[in-house]
Amino acid sequence: MHLRIGLLTGGGDCPGLNAAIRAIVRTASNSGDEIVGFHHGWRGVVEGDGDLLTNERTKGILQAGGTILGTARYHPDEHEGGIRAVLETVEREGLDGIIVIGGDGTLTSAVSIAEAGVQIVGVPKTIDNDVTGTDSCIGFATAVETAAEAIDRVHTTGESHDRLMVVEVMGRTTGWLALCSGVAAGADAICIPEEPTRLEELASMLRKRHDSGSNSSVVVVAEGAAFEDELIADQGSVGARVAASLEALTGFETRLTVLGHVQRGGSPTASDRFLATRLGIEAFDVAHAGGPSALVASISERTTSLPLATVAAGPKPVPKSYIDMARRLTVL
Repeated sequence: MHLRIGLLTGGGDCPGLNAAIRAIVRTASNSGDEIVGFHHGWRGVVEGDGDLLTNERTKGILQAGGTILGTARYHPDEHEGGIRAVLETVEREGLDGIIVIGGDGTLTSAVSIAEAGVQIVGVPKTIDNDVTGTDSCIGFATAVETAAEAIDRVHTTGESHDRLMVVEVMGRTTGWLALCSGVAAGADAICIPEEPTRLEELASMLRKRHDSGSNSSVVVVAEGAAFEDELIADQGSVGARVAASLEALTGFETRLTVLGHVQRGGSPTASDRFLATRLGIEAFDVAHAGGPSALVASISERTTSLPLATVAAGPKPVPKSYIDMARRLTVL
């Protein structure tokens, strides 16, 4: 049966999106189906801004970062007439369903569209790795690699200048990126949203390290990290406030590095390309089979599909086992 399926990438960009797009288009082409790609996420669906994706158009994009479709943080259920406009586009384009590659916000909007009667297949992507239901999200592995490499470099400059180095990474609600990159790069302390940090205790540990002969320490801070102590008031980011607070508490010269959007950019690692390809193929298979809306997931090295409403449970926190591991190696 010939199908016509919509495709979009929504929310923040991340490495691996193009690999997923390529996998979906290639498997659809082999099945005789058509993929209509919408530009700039849900906004493109609302505005009817889409066109046909072919093997030729997706040639050579496997290694490329970003997304050839563009993306936007736009949620149709938050705009008057948004859902109605989506339904009109679905009818006008003759779509049998929509594959949505996105994070927590984009996929939560997808639930509203599914409830309105459109078959939705969600594909989890986010450098925060916090979509509930899946072990791994597209983009996370590359972001960890990028952040860990940056932390490695910060180690050496800190040691050269006898400085305390604070590195701020993304993660507003969960600490996946901070914890995994921090452990991988040998950070001395990690601050995450799931486990409030005691700054006085952290400062004491840093002073003891200095007294025992260490001339530098690295503290990794998630942008949404929680603290039990009062941070020094500052107009800057959480990382800036932590750096100012620790300098005041320890007396050590302190420098801040904010990785920012560097964490999102660049070519995806081989593991992210592989994950994106696996999830892309699974998403097409689920969409082609019809049936209820679903979230495709990677669980214990296999791909599967779950009810789309799974994402409504909210962001997936870092598990206790990871926190316990980090606590044995750092101050957490």
